[in-house]
Amino acid sequence: MNILKYTFTLFLSIIVLFSCSGSRISNKDEIDDITVNDKVVTVYVTTNTRSLEFVKQEIPFSEKADNMSPLTINLIANQTYQIMDGFGAAITGSTAYNLLQMQKLDRDKFLNETFSEKGGAGYSYVRIAIGCSDFSLSEYTCCDKEGLENFALQSEELEYVIPILKEILTINPNIKVMGSPWTAPLWMKVNNLKDLRAYNSWTSGQLNPKYYQDYAVYFVKWIKAMQDHGIKIYSITPQNEPLNRGNSASMFMGWKEQNEFVKTALGPQFKNAGVTTKIYLYDHNYDYDRGKEDTKDQTQFPLKIYKDVETSQYVAGAAYHNYGGSKDELLDIHHANSEKELIFTETSIGTWNDGHNFQQRLIDDMEEIALGTINNWCKAVIVWNLMLDTERGPFRPGGCDVCYGAVDLNKVDYKTITRNSHYFIISHLSSVVKPEALRIGTSGYKDMELIHSAFKNADGSYALVILNKSSKLKKINVYDGTKSFTHEIPAQSVVSYRWFN
Repeated sequence: MNILKYTFTLFLSIIVLFSCSGSRISNKDEIDDITVNDKVVTVYVTTNTRSLEFVKQEIPFSEKADNMSPLTINLIANQTYQIMDGFGAAITGSTAYNLLQMQKLDRDKFLNETFSEKGGAGYSYVRIAIGCSDFSLSEYTCCDKEGLENFALQSEELEYVIPILKEILTINPNIKVMGSPWTAPLWMKVNNLKDLRAYNSWTSGQLNPKYYQDYAVYFVKWIKAMQDHGIKIYSITPQNEPLNRGNSASMFMGWKEQNEFVKTALGPQFKNAGVTTKIYLYDHNYDYDRGKEDTKDQTQFPLKIYKDVETSQYVAGAAYHNYGGSKDELLDIHHANSEKELIFTETSIGTWNDGHNFQQRLIDDMEEIALGTINNWCKAVIVWNLMLDTERGPFRPGGCDVCYGAVDLNKVDYKTITRNSHYFIISHLSSVVKPEALRIGTSGYKDMELIHSAFKNADGSYALVILNKSSKLKKINVYDGTKSFTHEIPAQSVVSYRWFN
């Protein structure tokens, strides 16, 4: 009996060892898990040849710490940068529609693989539209009939987006949700701020200043309506791509307009209603759509608004996309006002950037979007559609008909999924870098073909994400001040590590 008891105890210990590896430590009841996790480093590997697709491995620590090796990356925990909010993708109407075409077992499997913090990639931030976007099932707002008494969530929210968000929240109750409008209700729009003529079109137009207060209340009503469905809105932007007049649903909102709207209406209405949702300005390209006649005065849009102290009190920071310009703009904005936050809220792959060329896109997107924005002070990274079908839809006429999702869902069977580069770059971040993680410094090994970022999670674990751009394997040593480990990083791959000190 003693032998049987010992064997059974050993068997249970092995199960605990493998099931607890990499898990977050959130309370004292899980202290035993720290002891188990302390023995290994959890590793995720993706190669651009797809020979490895987010494959989980475990590697041991070195018996003797070696921080003198020329190939060592030293973590510097007291050299600190931004606190991370999370990583994820957009749950557009199209994404929600596609997910709901799947069999429930298939959808549950995919959502768990994507959002679960235990056994999944741990996506932690999603973006949704306030009203329609170019990836909606129709053009609409939540108040298409004039008068705020007519405000109501519409079928796209009630039948598609909210049900999917509820499924995600069941898997990951801590998910953050951002909302962005593509247009105000048409009855609030005018052709321009000089003529102030009614503008009955989804595309372009501007917000009539006489409706600033009504539109601010519209935001409050939307946030509270979503909350009534159990969905807390963590952040919003006043306008998606405010310098883009040409989308299927769009509205121009230059920096002067956005400043007045936030200062006189949105900020005070949030304050009066007790709404604590964060407000991020801008939500558009690095280059401020330079070259267009009506955007000449829009350079460094957020900085112009920050100068107004009345507005600035209501603003958390600014959001950016990468469809034009360079990520270096993030550094310039941060250095000009380091008290304000930066987040990255949209990017897409598509036919224009050879989006299905996985060998190229995994490397470029990891460098430019994932690590590039984080190393330039972004607290969050969110890509565009989580899921589109294999015909790049559904999409609205006049919107993006050349975009791919982070994953493609086969439209023939609504079952087969192809994961694209954006799915993996977010997974490599979210799997090891948890919300409230602090980005920290590194020293030592310098290699232009190895790009990385290091973090200390709130639970005390360390995380390191590395891109190897080289066509050759790279062997490195990592040292956190107490422990070290070595690992061979495959050629042209992304590798993420998490371990407890």
